[in-house]
Amino acid sequence: MNAPPTTARRPRSLLPAPGAGRALAASTLARSIGNGMVVTVVVLYFTRRQNLPAGRVGLALTLAALAAMAASVPAGRLADTLGTRRVAVAALLLQGLAIAAYATVHTWTGFLLVAAAAAVTDSASTAARGALVATAVPRDQRIRTRAYLRAVTNAGFSAGALAGGFVIASHTPAAYTAALPTGGALFLVSGLLLLPIPDPPPQPAPQDAPRWLVLRDRGYMSVGLLNAVLIMNAGILNIALPIWMTGHTHVPSAAFSALLLVNTALVVCCQIPASRGVSDVPTGARALRRCGLWLAACCTAFAAAATPHLWLAAALLTAGVAAQTAGELLYSAGSWALSYELAPEHAHGQYQGMFGLTSQLGTALTPAVTTFVILGYGRAGWLLLALALAATGAAAPAVAAHAQRTRPFTRGPAPR
Repeated sequence: MNAPPTTARRPRSLLPAPGAGRALAASTLARSIGNGMVVTVVVLYFTRRQNLPAGRVGLALTLAALAAMAASVPAGRLADTLGTRRVAVAALLLQGLAIAAYATVHTWTGFLLVAAAAAVTDSASTAARGALVATAVPRDQRIRTRAYLRAVTNAGFSAGALAGGFVIASHTPAAYTAALPTGGALFLVSGLLLLPIPDPPPQPAPQDAPRWLVLRDRGYMSVGLLNAVLIMNAGILNIALPIWMTGHTHVPSAAFSALLLVNTALVVCCQIPASRGVSDVPTGARALRRCGLWLAACCTAFAAAATPHLWLAAALLTAGVAAQTAGELLYSAGSWALSYELAPEHAHGQYQGMFGLTSQLGTALTPAVTTFVILGYGRAGWLLLALALAATGAAAPAVAAHAQRTRPFTRGPAPR
């Protein structure tokens, strides 16, 4: 007996629609595998094999991150002017060359220059690819496409990190030397996989629109500040939790890897379902409000895990990771909705660049903020962080509504 049509189509429904969505997914998979491999290997390569001091490696990466932040909005505006696909492809190709060049560097100055080139091109590709989703994917499929791409990113990054782990375990010059060009080659493949997407023509702007429109959009900037706070959800898991586990709980530090695996599996499986129903400014703002509550619950559970009872602490840490993941999923869906729906159609590049800039800012501040609050105040620090995240999420609907009322140039472009 033949299966019902709905059952036969169900596996295909998990994939993006044919066309731009699938090309973006294939490109994202190649990029995320390469990124996972490079992130895992690069610091140890320069500290172990090239014998650069760890402090100077960290300084170079910090300076590179600042350069990337400065390039984010200009790169997005360049995508608006030249075409989103064209700039995304060029940035990925240049990034691949920069990453491959790591294997040829033997001095701190060379490392700084290559790291800056890799970071700047990464910032440019992030802004351009975000805008490409807006210009090449139908409006009602943008959030679902981004959700699928994020699930692919987490799966690919994990695979790349696993491959990088084998390189570190082997600890041979040949393995390190091969890993970095391989990672760079995957970025080149990622750029080439975007070529089948037709390059959408740049949208003409209204005649009186300023060139740097996003810098005058105070409402959007306010939403960006909320984004900079809520993006700390990743640092809570990756930075604050291991410090807290090793110093204040009786749970073995080896359990941290298992908790990360739980988070990764949940993101891969649940990002698309968690994004359903988030499609405009009000629903995106409500998603951020719920995100703040889940993150507050996560912080509370982590604070309570400082107990002498091993199994209770383990259960609280697991519950906290589950709550953090729920907040992470809602944060992603809500931030995508606001970043797209509050942007004029002719300026998605610079608006994605600005949103990326606020994400980079929050990511850069997370280690200092979380370690200061947690190491300085212990359980009270976790509760203080919980209140800050809950308050930020609670402010999202009002801030987003104001940004929507005051956003500039929502009318169509002037005819040309």
